[in-house]
Amino acid sequence: MNSSSIGEFPATRLRRLRQSPALRRLVAETHLSVGQLVLPLFACPGKKIRRPISAMPGVFQLSVDELVKEAARAQQLGVPAVLLFGIPAKKDERASGAYAANGIVQTAIRALKKELPSLLVITDVCLCEYMAHGHCGLVARRDRSGRVLNDPTLELLARTAASHAAAGADLVAPSDMMDGRVRAIRARLDGEGFIDTPIMSYAAKFTSAFYGPFREAAESTPHFGDRRSYQMDPANANEALREVALDVQEGADIVLVKPALAYLDILHRVKTEFGLPTAAYNVSGEYSMVKAAAARGWLDERAVTLESLLAMRRAGADILITYAAMDAARWLQE
Repeated sequence: MNSSSIGEFPATRLRRLRQSPALRRLVAETHLSVGQLVLPLFACPGKKIRRPISAMPGVFQLSVDELVKEAARAQQLGVPAVLLFGIPAKKDERASGAYAANGIVQTAIRALKKELPSLLVITDVCLCEYMAHGHCGLVARRDRSGRVLNDPTLELLARTAASHAAAGADLVAPSDMMDGRVRAIRARLDGEGFIDTPIMSYAAKFTSAFYGPFREAAESTPHFGDRRSYQMDPANANEALREVALDVQEGADIVLVKPALAYLDILHRVKTEFGLPTAAYNVSGEYSMVKAAAARGWLDERAVTLESLLAMRRAGADILITYAAMDAARWLQE
């Protein structure tokens, strides 16, 4: 059917296709399934720690033993993958905890692969959680503008990704937005023998107010300046496509758009233009807004969450990273 004949499509036929839930599912253009979900988890030092994130109800900082339990519950619900963030015991101005052999993420990877070998373990590759100043890269000592030293940072990011792969990560996901990081990481992985470790690049990551609750969860609020010098301007769509193109040329296997809901146009354009496996990050602010409104009885949490995730799928996302993964999995199974 071409566009000229759409208006001639009988309305009665459309109504007939909506008569039963089973029929609506059969003819649905977009499907949402548990197998598309990824659950972010925050690993912290210690034992038996399950520290609530006040701005993100239902989300916790977890010691490795508790993190394994949480991942097991997610897997039992059918969630196939987790995305790990680390909160180190100490921070410094070279983010040494990010690439330490026994760092918090490296320790969590090994525990997960030992206890849940079939779980897909994805690791966030960034330095902000490990930096004393909270930025995603090295900063000149006297520069308090928030500008990072791009090229010196690439070495640390590559070391971090390789350390994750050595610990057993199935997929590494650089989220820093430094120029050239995918090429640097790919070269380091290949050089250390991890030629089969894919890269999921945060290819279009915007400077967004929707990240607010995450900063509490990851303890990564910048101590000065902001991240506008290396994250994208929300006003720019064509720039997003150029950023994605660069990452694809450098070797990204999967590309990611972050945030999701306010950037569905970007998500659709990225999927249409490049055709690669595409991920959407349903970020902390999006999650927390739904939780807050639902707690006040202003909206139906289940309906809004599933509709939002379906919108991301409809826009082109193959992979849905969401803090609501376990709830969504339960609802989809019901």
